[in-house]
Amino acid sequence: MLRSLSVLLCCLPASALAASESWLMTTDLWGNPAYQLLTLERDGKRLSGELDGDALNGERTGNAVHFVVTDSRRQTYVFDGQVKGESLRGTADYPDSNNPKARVPHVFSARLLPSRPSGAPRVHDFTPTSWSNEFTAHRAPVLTVWPGDTVRTSTLDSGGMDAKGVTRALFGNPQTGPFFIATANPGDTLAIRIRRLKLNRTFADSLDSIVGRALTTGLAAKATELGKPVRWKLDPERGVATPETPTERLKTFTVPLRPMLGGLAVAPGFGAAPLSTGDTGRYGGNMDFNEVVEGNTVYLPVAQPGALLYLGDAHAAQGDGETSQYALETSMDVEFTVDVLHGKPPPSTPRVESPTHLMTLGQGGSLDDALRSATQGMTQWLEQDYGLTLSESAQVLGSSVQYVVANLAGRSVGVAAKLDKARLQALRPAGK
Repeated sequence: MLRSLSVLLCCLPASALAASESWLMTTDLWGNPAYQLLTLERDGKRLSGELDGDALNGERTGNAVHFVVTDSRRQTYVFDGQVKGESLRGTADYPDSNNPKARVPHVFSARLLPSRPSGAPRVHDFTPTSWSNEFTAHRAPVLTVWPGDTVRTSTLDSGGMDAKGVTRALFGNPQTGPFFIATANPGDTLAIRIRRLKLNRTFADSLDSIVGRALTTGLAAKATELGKPVRWKLDPERGVATPETPTERLKTFTVPLRPMLGGLAVAPGFGAAPLSTGDTGRYGGNMDFNEVVEGNTVYLPVAQPGALLYLGDAHAAQGDGETSQYALETSMDVEFTVDVLHGKPPPSTPRVESPTHLMTLGQGGSLDDALRSATQGMTQWLEQDYGLTLSESAQVLGSSVQYVVANLAGRSVGVAAKLDKARLQALRPAGK
């Protein structure tokens, strides 16, 4: 029953307990917050509904609320609390996980969630004033959005500088967010369509470095003087970047601009430690995959109610692997639209879909591990969307897959598996 959720801190209209409403509940389990979705249906004094998918029954008398939750194992959880405005606080009586004859009290609190606004999906303009250096469920959401809604916001660069070159946050890929996505619950998939990535300043920073994973012993001996900062000039009108103070041999060197997001993640689940914004995992993170660009859609598995979406670490351009440790690090204006996919197992790895390709991003402590993860993720996608058996997937991969080294610069590495959608078009089942 205890699946992770996140407390939603946002401005809500004053209201009494309505006939049907949703709450985000936080239960303190010996200092470990467990977040759960509470839905209540009221018929006179009688209450019914669900807590994290488990049925409940109870009653409300005045501001006093009492209900009992029964889980799939027929264990019961008893809640007694008081409603005050948009908050609900009280004590939960739980079965002891180690002693079936014992019960344990825990303090809980809950906040009322807003109802979905009527009308068409909305466009939200959000100006961040603080940033996160963790992908975590414990940070208050900055904005609530609904499936189909679009957000227009901005990011800092990896060093914490904004569009004006002013340091606003701690270095290390500070992230904008999290955004609470209504109706997203553990077991769902969050789809993030990147509608627009626009550079908002005329410079980027990098290094003249080569990551250790890409160095032979001999090359490493020659690279002892590397690691110096390199400033790049960005020219959006021409669509190119150039070194600000180039050597003679690089004075005509230009790089096509291809803005991307290095960081994109949802919060990890209950019992998982928050991820550093320098790390990656199943839920995304500092993926530094140069296909997270305008026009593509990223799919991430949801582990917390509301998903809790973070984004940041904008790059003006990046070669495969981010071999210089830093890409062309800059700040950016971002526009994205979210959707929530229900009803099928979430992806085992982050997915990226472009107009032409399916891509799965494997991440691990070695390239071998990342390759295995990317391959497993692609076979899952082919099974789910195309109905292929493992034998059939093996034939498709053997004849058509491309592998790309996505990231070499982090504590983990990334490998992406790519399939051309044109080769799969005849395989898609009818109606999909």
